[in-house]
Amino acid sequence: MHKIDLITGFLGSGKTTFISKYAAYLMGRGERIGILENDFGAINVDRVLLADLLGDKCGMEMVVGGDTLETHRRRMKTKLIALAMNGYDRVIIEPSGIFDVDELFDLLYEDPLDRMYEMGSVITLADAVSLQQAYVRDFSRESRYLSCAQSACAGRIVISKVDVPGAAQDPVTEAVETLNGCLTEFGCKRRITPDECLAANLNELTDDVLEKLSRCGYHRASHVKLPVMAEGDYESLFAYDLELEHDDLVSRVRGIFDDPGCGRIFRIKGYMNVKDRGWTEINATSSDSLGMQPAPSSENVLIVIGENVNADAVRKWLPVR
Repeated sequence: MHKIDLITGFLGSGKTTFISKYAAYLMGRGERIGILENDFGAINVDRVLLADLLGDKCGMEMVVGGDTLETHRRRMKTKLIALAMNGYDRVIIEPSGIFDVDELFDLLYEDPLDRMYEMGSVITLADAVSLQQAYVRDFSRESRYLSCAQSACAGRIVISKVDVPGAAQDPVTEAVETLNGCLTEFGCKRRITPDECLAANLNELTDDVLEKLSRCGYHRASHVKLPVMAEGDYESLFAYDLELEHDDLVSRVRGIFDDPGCGRIFRIKGYMNVKDRGWTEINATSSDSLGMQPAPSSENVLIVIGENVNADAVRKWLPVR
């Protein structure tokens, strides 16, 4: 049977960066890896960050969009069957930041997936900056629910962005307190312990750490269910073919985060051919956390992801649709 590892975590926590390191390590020890990108919205830009992994030892499938939970579930099942038939030793799933982990467990009980796969590890990424700001506790009830659902099943919690200004001074303690608060709110009896948390710079993970994470397993812990995706609380807006200079782009992105009329914006990500910089990857999780770095040529698109997003207000900053 093929193993499945699920790499989960809220929007902007570093899942794609982690997977690039994790998959490279697993391939280095001889495994053939399939990656399933399971994005919320109509376009997946994270695939560009993983493109260097692809080859004889690594393939990728994508589940994008889906107007209903049933459509999304059917597409995901089809992709998992395709990856199993390609003979990969292990499939790594990167879900969107608003994925309910139990969706995967339910799928693995269905025919023929129950004869193809066994669950390996569930690794959850948490953001040290957001933890310091008590960001999760300021979320809506729906967002706190997703933090509960993702951490309830985790074999390990990897705390990212520990070296970024504004990160928690004691990220492990902050993670335990914040995530256990979410678990309690939704009737989950599991309690995360400090030993189940790892604070790390994702770009400096050692082979020893990655090996332990590959064997960390998972938990099954029941909790109250909340149909957040079905209720349409989250939304992705897209801005295509922008032509902006660097300073103008930075000002617009920060404006969206700082403008309360736009809604609760979790992340702005994508690629753009910036006039005075060339092709650039944009990855912002707040007005103070705006990552921009050179990137290979790509699709020119920015994605604005948030909760209860006011598209008209966002359009004052970017021509989204």
